[in-house]
Amino acid sequence: MSQTPADSSEVRSEDAFDLDPVRRWLATVGIDLGDEVEIRQFRGGASNLTYSLRDSEHDLILRRPPSGKKAAGAHDMAREYRIQAGLAQSFPLVPKMIGLCQEEAVLGSDFYVMERIDGIIPRRDFPIEINPADTAALCRNAIGALIDLHEVDVQATPLASMYKGLGYVERQISGWTRRFRDARTPDVPDFEGVMDWLAANQPDDVGACMIHNDFRFDNLVLAKEDPTKPIGLLDWELATVGDPLMDLGSTTAYWVQADDDDFSQLFRRQPTHLPGMMTRAELVDHYCAARGLALTPAQWRFYDVYGVFRLAGIAQQIHYRYYHGQTTNEDLAIFGQAVGHLESRCKEIIG
Repeated sequence: MSQTPADSSEVRSEDAFDLDPVRRWLATVGIDLGDEVEIRQFRGGASNLTYSLRDSEHDLILRRPPSGKKAAGAHDMAREYRIQAGLAQSFPLVPKMIGLCQEEAVLGSDFYVMERIDGIIPRRDFPIEINPADTAALCRNAIGALIDLHEVDVQATPLASMYKGLGYVERQISGWTRRFRDARTPDVPDFEGVMDWLAANQPDDVGACMIHNDFRFDNLVLAKEDPTKPIGLLDWELATVGDPLMDLGSTTAYWVQADDDDFSQLFRRQPTHLPGMMTRAELVDHYCAARGLALTPAQWRFYDVYGVFRLAGIAQQIHYRYYHGQTTNEDLAIFGQAVGHLESRCKEIIG
């Protein structure tokens, strides 16, 4: 049995749940938990709630939505479960699914359970000492995982019906514009200038593939024996079939490099500042070279702004819950400031 996950803690009182109904449901999918079960809550992530369930024979992960107001279409546990199950034969980094529960009487909402991938998750700071050469190898391998995902033959998976046809770029701009406006609170900028610029500068789709839409180092699991090697990719809530450059823009929005400003460093959620990591520009060049794409800096600007604006939308949805007292998690207190900072970053990129 693996050790208790290092990045977990006691369950917050507001996020606690009754284990007995979960135990009974797990028995229906072939998992008989022992009498002594350790329940821990993962600190990483600010959207869905993630728990570790461990006994002498099982090492499981339970995912469920947060309480409070939720954006339409967000926190869809059934969708997240089915995406991972549908990729099981095509993309080896997805966790093994155990079961999906849609019986509201069990936890009050849909949830799913999967096997935990035992490895290293590189969150804000890398949890072990790593030298620049290994950091560079990790960076290449991580980007390689994103490239591998984008090259999955979606038509050969059960997920082919997720493709909604051309117009992915437009759907994302209009969708995130609507979501931001719906979640806006009085203490953050309105982003209207940024949203107008995005609407006026939309390119055509460059293709359609399976995209993760939240590809970050802290959603990767690395091998303990070789921390440069990804062995798992987590948090598939936002995954879909869409434009790969939009996915890349979402990734670079989280990518805080060593020379970024102090607030970006404060808000950093992954160790992309370490010596050996690529810069955002180097990341884009590496990705495009590997996939045979020609992209000028002027063409990249749209995806860059989109990624930062989308991150602001996600941060604002989280800040909405904190602002209205729907959560007492003080780790979320910084998100309102982050939204304002991200607007400034969008404007700087637009020029």
